Amino acid sequence: MVAAMWIRSTLAYRSSFALTFLSSLVATFFDFVVILLMFGQVRGLGGFSFAEVAFLYGATGTSFGLADLVMGSLPRMGKRVRDGSLDTFLLRPAPVLAQVAADRFALRRLGRIAQGLLVLVWGLVVLEGVEWTPLKVLLVPVMLLSGALIFAALMVLGASLLFWLQDAGEVTSSFTYGGNTMLQYPPTIFAQDLVRGVVYVVPLAFVNWLPALYVLGRTPPAGVPGWAAFASPLVAAVCCAVAGLAWRAGLRSYQSTGS
Repeated sequence: MVAAMWIRSTLAYRSSFALTFLSSLVATFFDFVVILLMFGQVRGLGGFSFAEVAFLYGATGTSFGLADLVMGSLPRMGKRVRDGSLDTFLLRPAPVLAQVAADRFALRRLGRIAQGLLVLVWGLVVLEGVEWTPLKVLLVPVMLLSGALIFAALMVLGASLLFWLQDAGEVTSSFTYGGNTMLQYPPTIFAQDLVRGVVYVVPLAFVNWLPALYVLGRTPPAGVPGWAAFASPLVAAVCCAVAGLAWRAGLRSYQSTGS
């Protein structure tokens, strides 16, 4: 109901919404322009073709866009904890997380999803040498949804930390926005220690790297088993469970401002 209220208020000014939607679409497209310019000078990046990088970019962009649409208001948690405005949500007979996520629901974030989907579809169309099977076709939407859940769980986990570290919003965003930027590029251009970190520590590799490598017919990073390409739903479930526990712990520790 809260999200619907913000959607109605946004659509009350349709011209303004159209402009903000287009500006969001264009702003996020500039990230892909960097890749376009890069491939204007080289034929491959880390052994990946332009179409393969577009596939990686579109997959992570769509997943992150879905998570950002639903949970994009969570970075404000630090301010809410500092000024005590979170108290308002505690008084309402509804889950606090749902209220915080729905507050100031920004429909303009659909621009990021649209841009990611456009690049993803284009990348899939121009991909060459991929032997499509029913399993690979099914893995693409599963990858997108699982990736969205992983990003959303990281956003909730980051917001949970703000109960104790009110001014650490930029640090938590480095794992979401920064992770999205990193996953736009092939894993072969990064150091192996970093790749292992996003597989075994912060499981960002399950957003698109591991399932995408299977779809593209490429071998996973050294030391990563082949079945990991299908583990994204399980990893997403574990991440959501951990984020839920962290959120409950943070909410129980909240003591308002005392004023």
